[in-house]
Amino acid sequence: MKVLIVGGGPAGMIAAISAAKDNNEVVIIEKNNELGKKILVTGKGRCNITSSVDISEFTNYIPGNGKFLYSAFQNFTNRDIIDLLEKNGLKVKEERGNRIFPTTDRAEDVRRILEQEVYKNGIKVKLNSKVKDLIIEENVVKGIVFENGEKLLGDKIIIATGGKSYPGTGSTGDGYVMAEKAGHTINKIRGSLVPLVSNDKSCPELQGLSLRNVGIQLVDSTNNKKIYDDFGEMLFTHFGVSGPTILSSSAHLLRYKNVEELLKQNKIKLFIDLKPALTIEKLNERVLRDFEEFKNKEFKNSLDKLLPKKLIPVVIKKANIDEYKKVNEISKEERLRLINVLKKFEITINDFRPVEEAIVTAGGIPTKEINPKTMESKIVKGLFFAGEVIDVDAYTGGFNLQIAYSTGYTAGMQDI
Repeated sequence: MKVLIVGGGPAGMIAAISAAKDNNEVVIIEKNNELGKKILVTGKGRCNITSSVDISEFTNYIPGNGKFLYSAFQNFTNRDIIDLLEKNGLKVKEERGNRIFPTTDRAEDVRRILEQEVYKNGIKVKLNSKVKDLIIEENVVKGIVFENGEKLLGDKIIIATGGKSYPGTGSTGDGYVMAEKAGHTINKIRGSLVPLVSNDKSCPELQGLSLRNVGIQLVDSTNNKKIYDDFGEMLFTHFGVSGPTILSSSAHLLRYKNVEELLKQNKIKLFIDLKPALTIEKLNERVLRDFEEFKNKEFKNSLDKLLPKKLIPVVIKKANIDEYKKVNEISKEERLRLINVLKKFEITINDFRPVEEAIVTAGGIPTKEINPKTMESKIVKGLFFAGEVIDVDAYTGGFNLQIAYSTGYTAGMQDI
């Protein structure tokens, strides 16, 4: 059987390796000048390969249609990708949050090993080749059409073109166009794991400030309903907020009812607990101790032990306290306002950054139109999908790459 794989990212390469196990003739068609270009930007260039969480728990970390992936995760687990890399001499290590990285901290090493496996398995690779269309006759896929009009026939076609995030790596939504022409519907394409925009003036003032070990809550202020909460790291930017906890929160926010309307109405609030280890009572005691120590100083010079320097003027402004006031003149009411800001530092969220800036794409080919056991289209026989082109997406932590491997492996298995 001749298997054509459109897209040579992690999903496409694993699909090819899987298909080659059954002595098929396998061809990867990649529009870039090398395979696996997107791997190079994952994990900030270090490649967060997967997660060490038990594979049976992966769906807990996938807000976007996780149950669809049950069979795929059984077919190719996190242990399988680790074994493949270690068999080829690349050791891995575990970091906080169950994240698995190569010990070399180089995404290029992961890309290189997957590429080596491709060539070792006798898989043909056509680089710098863009697929424009599918050849479909009587709801059976027969081959592909290149941009230059050239055709290539095959018995099984796997679309693994990625989503629309990181367009510089070649993920420009080609797979959606082909799938739609083939009769599939496409769920709205949006950025998931994407920074959030805020018009709050404090964000540009705090640009570049990274906060570790803070609590965050996203809240719908119309009914005070909590949308998401998390603990960890976040970052202020010139446009709003980013960092691991914020990116994960975006995956929930984009699925929240009427979110676009609520964002326009300034109803989505981000509350940051700057001191999550302290209760309000304990924090009050701590502030009183600091106030006693600095009682003769101006208020603006009394918070150095409590907060990063850059954050102090913004906190003072939000607490509405005169920064030049002597500490021993601060009233109880003012002190309680300060504590409230420290425990509930409020930012209004106004929008998502564009999908092109997202780590992963939400939306795409609906899971109900794909057989979860094989990744075959329920509309066109012989047409399969793998990776980000499917409407599945997960939190940060290696889960999205594992989705790529597992759906790729499943799509490549012998089943037609």
